[in-house]
Order: sequence, then C-alpha cells, then structure tokens
Amino acid sequence: MAFEFFDKAKEIMGKLESTQAENIHNAALLISESIRNGGILQAFGSGHSYAGAIEVCGRAGGLIPSKVVRDYSEGIFESVEGNAYFLMRQVDVQPEDVFIIISNSGRNPLSIEMAEYVKKKGCKVIVVTALEVSKSSTSRHSSGKLLYEFADVVLDNQSEFGDAALEIDGFDSKVCGTSSFSTCLLLQQTIYEAVKDMVEKGYEPPVFKSANIDGGREYNQTLEEKYGNRIWHK
Repeated sequence: MAFEFFDKAKEIMGKLESTQAENIHNAALLISESIRNGGILQAFGSGHSYAGAIEVCGRAGGLIPSKVVRDYSEGIFESVEGNAYFLMRQVDVQPEDVFIIISNSGRNPLSIEMAEYVKKKGCKVIVVTALEVSKSSTSRHSSGKLLYEFADVVLDNQSEFGDAALEIDGFDSKVCGTSSFSTCLLLQQTIYEAVKDMVEKGYEPPVFKSANIDGGREYNQTLEEKYGNRIWHK
C-alpha cells in the first residue's frame, strides 16, 4: 500500500525546514516579547484556516494568554469588503498583542482588513500563507493589497495553488489539501521557540497543562484568572 499523502507531507516538511527557520525564529521572538510585555496572542483564520488558529490557542502545551478571533460567518463573507471593521470593533485589541492571521491565498478582504486594523493599533502581525501562490494572485480588496504585505513576519506554508496537492489517474481534479498540515508544523515550532526564548530570558512561560493530568485543571485555572479579562473577552 502506497502512502502518497505521507510522501507529500515529507516533501513539504523538508521545504519548511530548509526555507522557514529564520522566519519561525523571528515570529517566535515577537510572541515571546508580546507575552513578556503583558500582551496576548490572538489568532484568526477564516474558513478552513480556522484549524490553524485553534492549533495555537487554548490547548495543552500552548500559551494560556491566547485566544481565537472568531469568524461567526465561518468564511461566508470573507470576500466581502468592510466586514472586518465591524468584527474587530468587538475584539479587545491592545498594542502589546501579537496576531497570527492565516490565509492560504491572502487575497480576501476579511483577513487583509483585519491585518490593517491591528497594525494601526500598534500590534505585530505574523501571517501564515502560501507566499508564492499569494504573490501570483490578484487581491479581492479594492486597495489591491495582499495579506502578506501587512506582515511583520511571513510563515510560508509552501502549499500549492488551490491547496490540493495529489493527482489520481483517471480523475481530473487534485485532492488532499496540505495547508493545515504545514501550518500546524510552522506554528507549533514557533510556539516551542517562543517558550524557549521566555525561559532563556528568565520569564516563566504561562503554558497550559493538560486538564486530563492530575492538578492540570487547577494549574490552568490559576493562570487563566490572571489573564481572564483578556482571553475571555471578545
């Protein structure tokens, strides 16, 4: 039995290792600095990119001062201008915060406007995107801008045009998207390096323990109370 997606995943992992080390390191430093200065990590992904946002927020081994900015339309209106400004008026944004904004194409108004909004608030922005795909795409925003242009750091997930990557003989459409897999690798390595940087700088990282280990839930609740007004607020 062949494992075609496994082979593709190994290929992409090799590309990430050879091209993204510096970007991961720089993104990690932004996150470390934000947390040490009292900010929080906020992550957003519209549609299927939501999977990347929840990968780094509210889970065991991740940062407690983190939250997902939710797209309640679940991507339905991501290509319509103006929606981000209404959404972000409900989100508590502080200049010490760092944002991870995930969009494979980086061409839709929702993520573009969100990046513009939080940059004006003084926040740092880490963009996860398929960089070469985005650069060859036309923006759907009237400004002509693409998401990566607002980034302080770009993490390139190395996905192909249209995301799906595998061909099947006798079938004229590719299958199996790779962006969720590669985004997960990029962001988990970034969190690891951010936490490591905090430790090296003498700052105790506020990291979730599993609620399924003895004492984990109590440990988490103690730290959640410290950040509660930020991480539970929209």
